[in-house]
Amino acid sequence: MLRITKNNCLARAGVIKLLREILDTFLQFLRTFGAMMLFFVRVFWYSPAVFFGRFPLVIKQVYNAGALSIVIIMVSGLFVGGVLALQAYANLERFNAEDTTGIFAGFALIKEIGPVITALLFAGRAGTALASEIGLMKATDQLSAMEMMAVDPLRYVVIPRFLGGVISMPLLTAVFTTVGLAGAHIVAVEWLGVDVGAYWQQLQQALDMEDVLEGIYKSIVFGIIASLLAVWEGYNAIPTAEGVGRATTRTVVITAIAVLIFDFMITAAVSLR
Repeated sequence: MLRITKNNCLARAGVIKLLREILDTFLQFLRTFGAMMLFFVRVFWYSPAVFFGRFPLVIKQVYNAGALSIVIIMVSGLFVGGVLALQAYANLERFNAEDTTGIFAGFALIKEIGPVITALLFAGRAGTALASEIGLMKATDQLSAMEMMAVDPLRYVVIPRFLGGVISMPLLTAVFTTVGLAGAHIVAVEWLGVDVGAYWQQLQQALDMEDVLEGIYKSIVFGIIASLLAVWEGYNAIPTAEGVGRATTRTVVITAIAVLIFDFMITAAVSLR
């Protein structure tokens, strides 16, 4: 009887401990989410003033986030476009519809593959650079020194980098998509022998302005998400070498998940309207 009572007490204590851990995790999530929302509101509130007041600094960050990522974007776009053309041709050949290869590759690049892969590459190259740079400035007390000199690090450090990422993302997406279409053309027309006139004519007839705008909307949203998460993780990183490394890793992981979630949401909203 005593053993049964003891086991019941242990089970009850285990359940209480589990519920307490779940509650603590939920409260920590609410605190982090609230702090993140306040941070995002401050960034959006001061962004117009920083854009017009410190435009040269914003342009410098566009160069750091965008121009320095152009090589990986172009190389990736070229081979992604080639792979899409190969896959499309191999499957459409069964139905004697090889001339529609351009439609398949064009729609995939403009509406889905271009914005998504560009955002993932941006997170891996520019996003990690933003997070690690701001995190290192925090670890070496540079942000604290700015505050002591009455300089707001949010306006001088965070927002210019955020704006640079937001401006860079649509431009990088356009480069990726353009190079991807060129790669698909090289594979489909020059290598596999698809008629060049039919390739581009069918793509032009099938593609609407709404399809292009969908890709533009996604690139803007992904740019905001990737840039915000990068500067947030860097600004709130633990001021140690290990903390900066964890912030950099979280930047890539959370950005990738957020991009895929918002891609689904935007696609569903556009498709079901």
